[in-house]
Amino acid sequence: MFAPGHLGELTRLIPFEMVDDVLAATGRVQQRVRLLPGRVVVYLLLAGVLFAEYGYLQVWQQLTAGLAGLSLAEPSSSALRQARQRLGSAPLRALFDLLRGPAATSATPAVRWQGLLLTAVDGTTLSVADAAAVGVRYRKQRGNHGGAGYPTLRLSALLACGTRSVIDAVFDPLGTSELDQARVLARSLKAGMLLLADRNYAAADLVKTLAATKAELLIRCKSGRRLPVITRHRDGSWLSTIGTVRVRVIDARIAVKTSTGTSTGDYRLITTLLDARRHPAGELITLYHQRWEIETAYLELKSSILGGRVLRARTPDGIDQEIHALLIVYQLLRTAMVDATDTRPGLDPDRASFTTALITARNQVIQAAGIITDTVVDLVGAIGQAVLDHLLPDRRIRVKARMIKRSNSKYQARGPNIDRRTYQATIAINIITDGP
Repeated sequence: MFAPGHLGELTRLIPFEMVDDVLAATGRVQQRVRLLPGRVVVYLLLAGVLFAEYGYLQVWQQLTAGLAGLSLAEPSSSALRQARQRLGSAPLRALFDLLRGPAATSATPAVRWQGLLLTAVDGTTLSVADAAAVGVRYRKQRGNHGGAGYPTLRLSALLACGTRSVIDAVFDPLGTSELDQARVLARSLKAGMLLLADRNYAAADLVKTLAATKAELLIRCKSGRRLPVITRHRDGSWLSTIGTVRVRVIDARIAVKTSTGTSTGDYRLITTLLDARRHPAGELITLYHQRWEIETAYLELKSSILGGRVLRARTPDGIDQEIHALLIVYQLLRTAMVDATDTRPGLDPDRASFTTALITARNQVIQAAGIITDTVVDLVGAIGQAVLDHLLPDRRIRVKARMIKRSNSKYQARGPNIDRRTYQATIAINIITDGP
């Protein structure tokens, strides 16, 4: 009965004992051993993330494909649905709380700057099933032509930039703003972190909340925003205040040259790093580019894993289950990737291919392979070895957020038509010294 409860090689990162402890802590251990025990249902939900294009009955077939010779249950779609409903969302939330956090790595230059862990916060939206029960909590977006086809929720995450692992995440109906969600995510900020955020997060009350966590801040704000000049530094930056928070303001003009031409824009950053000698303005401007890592993470969640698809769940609790399962599997893949790159000193985790890790993890599930570690513990495994065998080239400079096109949409995603095989970019930074 318990044999289908696995996640291939990723089971090593979320072992049976962990799942059983969480089921016990959340009161979801079955009173009698059913054909679908709670542990098996947890792994079914996680496997559903790896096979996002399948229904849960087809996911069950993937879990049992490599278990030939065993007398296995043959549940119906209805039985699988009832098992998921019995389980509820609490065990998945508890598992995510256990697994979230920055991945451990020795690649210090890739994840830290002057001893500070680089993190980023941002939000995105996910489409959910257009079902009556879902519509009670999640509404459709309004538009000029009657609104979107699917209800939508807002997801915000706090990410470790260097490894793209999830430190914390929240999701709510669209009526909850990204700023409100950022206030919740502040619970996971602490001293020793440097938070990067776009100009949407430069609101005075939010800056005060974030600064109170003792984490350092590097946030873009509107170039025309009036900020008082208290003291000017020799590098052109100056001390100011936003609300009651003392900040340093940096103005810069950034020219981006690509094969399609050169574009120039003015950026203004505010930071709680007030020492201009210890934290040079030019380095902070360059460092801010790391904020794009969270955009790449959302690409991996919404495009690589989900393929632009709408979530399966047709109830609010089912959505809670599915999103936490999505975050858990993403975190497991990121952990496996970092474990692999860490075996080669000096290798940047950016070189690891998320798609390679995802495909290999799927194959390991189908084969029911690597579930139990051999006598000699190997942190790399089949997933890590595939990642190391197919390393990406050094990261190219990003200049625009990638556009994601839903698989069932007939419309093209907006954005420049760029041949990514030949696309190159160079960035020139000029600190503005004649500001206000």
